[in-house]
Amino acid sequence: MGKVMSVVGRQAQRFNVENRAQKVISQAKPKPAPKFESNLRDLERVLKEHPEIVAEQSRKNVMLDENLRQVYVTSKDVMIDPKAAQKQDPDKPLPINRTSVEEYEFGHLEPRTVTKGRCTLRQAVQFIGNHQTDPSQWTAAKIAEYYNMKEALVKNILDHFKSFEVHLPDKNLERRRVLTRAAESTKQIE
Repeated sequence: MGKVMSVVGRQAQRFNVENRAQKVISQAKPKPAPKFESNLRDLERVLKEHPEIVAEQSRKNVMLDENLRQVYVTSKDVMIDPKAAQKQDPDKPLPINRTSVEEYEFGHLEPRTVTKGRCTLRQAVQFIGNHQTDPSQWTAAKIAEYYNMKEALVKNILDHFKSFEVHLPDKNLERRRVLTRAAESTKQIE
């Protein structure tokens, strides 16, 4: 119902809009906005006390006119003098390198130096991957000794974090699972 009312209201607003606009435009002088009574009283009081204000507004100010005639606006095109465009303010130098910032592999800038007992994300991914590929060679003790970390911390990292592995399921195995589920559901019905 609301949409119907909005459509009808819009049509009513736009009815004969061109003729109404032409009527307003063709009027000789637009009506001034109504003034508040307090503003009208103040205007009458000022006109009674200072009648010379109306005469001064209608008279041309010669000094102001002369000052306006002396003002000239000139523009200089920067493309005409390219050396002028290259001059820089030494207090506000523009950046010299305009290349975009390269994205980092792990989403942040890695530190150049690592404190003892800590490791970077790259190092952690490396030793987690090494441990997953060959756990007998890369034990927690050996990793802790290599990276100068506590062995308990390395054990926790290896227990709780794994690198991504891709498992591609066998299509025939999936079909067998669907068939065994269907067979079990028919047994339950019987």
